[in-house]
Amino acid sequence: MTSVFDWLDTRADERRRAGLARRLRPRRHDSDLLDLAGNDYLGLSRDKRVTGAAAAATLRWGAGSTGSRLVTGTIEAHTELEHELAAFCGTQAALVFSSGFMANLGAITALSGKGSAIVTDAYLHASLIDGCRLSRADVAVVAHADPAAAAHALRTRRTERALFVTDSVFSVDGDLAPLPELFAACREHGAALVVDDAHGFGVLGDGGRGAVAAAGLIGEPDVVTAVTLSKALGAQGGAVLGPRRVIKHLVDSARSFIFDTGLSPASTAAALAALGVLRNEPDLPARARAAASTLASRLREAGLTATSPDAAVVSVLARSPEAAVRWADDCRAAGVWVGCFRPPSVPDKVSRLRLTARADLTEGEQDRAVEVITRSAPPSAAS
Repeated sequence: MTSVFDWLDTRADERRRAGLARRLRPRRHDSDLLDLAGNDYLGLSRDKRVTGAAAAATLRWGAGSTGSRLVTGTIEAHTELEHELAAFCGTQAALVFSSGFMANLGAITALSGKGSAIVTDAYLHASLIDGCRLSRADVAVVAHADPAAAAHALRTRRTERALFVTDSVFSVDGDLAPLPELFAACREHGAALVVDDAHGFGVLGDGGRGAVAAAGLIGEPDVVTAVTLSKALGAQGGAVLGPRRVIKHLVDSARSFIFDTGLSPASTAAALAALGVLRNEPDLPARARAAASTLASRLREAGLTATSPDAAVVSVLARSPEAAVRWADDCRAAGVWVGCFRPPSVPDKVSRLRLTARADLTEGEQDRAVEVITRSAPPSAAS
């Protein structure tokens, strides 16, 4: 008897032949792998100040938030976190979502809609792409990090309202968007700038206030920033920051906020505690950036093709999906966990290893990482 899902087996075979099959790899709590694959940029996910706050909040409030934010799902810690995020970053207001993905969906769909236009960078994160798809707006994709192309698309649009949407630090290669130039194009052509600062917040800017702050754009009335709490802050969740009227509009209109269960008490308290650590230890972002720069320089010296990081992400070119998978597996077998990015996760269709530096990486750990990555490299990886 033919099954309605037989086509799934065909697709799975196609992915396997192309080297694009994926699998889950459960992480042990006591793993001795050197983690250069996660996004714990400041090394706070296991900090006792952060985990202690999460445990205390669970005992006080329970394991879950029990409902959507507009029903029973808002606790005092949500309001405190929103206040602290806005104060830290210098915006009028903030709104906490259950994830960075949901924050991006909410911001884009609520601030656009039918009869508006969205112009995007070609290398957007999947959450931004999905937000654009759900928006019902007219969407135009322009060349990566090209302010002139952005200005042309905004100037020639046929709608009154428009957004330009971009990552700040692009998650694959770690390069930085030209935010000042993009903002100038938006201001000239009457568009809002929406920036996903997931990989810049906590890593760039004064004390880790993010790429938008570093570009001098915080507080501008036509700039909206989305951040995640699951990277530099080592917790879970996301937030949108911007003008007060934008945040109020999201409360009333963003479906990924209205109909989603609120962020758990544990994650909310953990993010608050991590933000406090960042305030008190403002050197952490610079340490993460320095570690990334060192890794990239040493890998290039070893003959590999590695990007020059603008934040804490380094990518190392592999010549094929299969080579990237083998390389990552060999690194893992040698005790170093690295990311492996292949199509369709990479917009340029080029496979690579993706390394994420942390503020707490020791010199010995960096030595170990460089030795393992270079020793495991396939012959085709040399530049």
